[in-house]
Amino acid sequence: MKNFTSDIEAADALNPIFKQLKKEISKVIVGQDEVVDRLLIALFCNGHTLLIGVPGLAKTLLISTLARVLDLDFSRIQFTPDLMPSDILGTEILEIDPENGQKYFKFLSGPIFSNLVLADEINRTPPKTQAALLEAMQERHVTVAGKKMELKAPFFVLATQNPIEQEGTYPLPEAQLDRFMFNLKVDYPSFSEEVEIVRSTTKDQNIELSPIIKAEEIIYFQKLIRKVPVADNVIEYAVRLVGKTRILHPSGDPGLKDLLTWGAGPRASQYLILGAKAHALLNGKYSPDIENVRAIALPVLRHRIVPSFHAEAEGISAEDIINKIL
Repeated sequence: MKNFTSDIEAADALNPIFKQLKKEISKVIVGQDEVVDRLLIALFCNGHTLLIGVPGLAKTLLISTLARVLDLDFSRIQFTPDLMPSDILGTEILEIDPENGQKYFKFLSGPIFSNLVLADEINRTPPKTQAALLEAMQERHVTVAGKKMELKAPFFVLATQNPIEQEGTYPLPEAQLDRFMFNLKVDYPSFSEEVEIVRSTTKDQNIELSPIIKAEEIIYFQKLIRKVPVADNVIEYAVRLVGKTRILHPSGDPGLKDLLTWGAGPRASQYLILGAKAHALLNGKYSPDIENVRAIALPVLRHRIVPSFHAEAEGISAEDIINKIL
């Protein structure tokens, strides 16, 4: 890893790395520029990300491609209705020492003990197994057989989810949704993008991807982003923005009373500022402004507000409500 003489020099180096990562990912992924941008912001903020979209939109391919351009340990968990918590965390097995015949328990670590964990179709498994991720995502450690085990740093959970209206799905509880920094909507490609996707994937190809950044560099830039100064008015804007969603609180917007059942908590304000810092640095600025907060407001708030039955009956989505607040 290069030794930087100052934080300014390190900040200047982050933007070219960001562009290199995007260029490398674009060798495999056509379009989805905004989704890729937000994934990389979450990476440098040490935040988890949830990707939602119908099957076949390359959500899993995007995450596996990201893993290839990062020099990190990667594991994939395919969530199914019969998946157990021990399949994620690991389990203890009884073994016999061949030298003295003594029996002992040996821990076999699960796929959660990786830097980058793909939780594929996370809403295909029952709540008991979904909950196994909670401690790991928030505390960066797991408890197995009463023992606390630290996870590797950096640690990211990137989860994919099919729309909950589809058969055989279990909606994620609010407590687990709140652990994700971003909720990213993966949409259909444009006509020209789909033409390029079909052209490139229906011919013989062997794409070589090069790792761009290592674990220790990611950790360094994560710490750098937390050092970025933020003006008081930007922090106040983020807090006011989140407060507008709390209809039962004095800071709530009375005009949203019929549209919301529940608003966002303080973690939304924290992620707005942290994400704005990363968004500013990745775009060549040394400090975020209100526009950086607005740029990431949608993926931060989308899964933290609950539209009312009235809003759903009127066809008003969470995104419509967030845009109204903005």
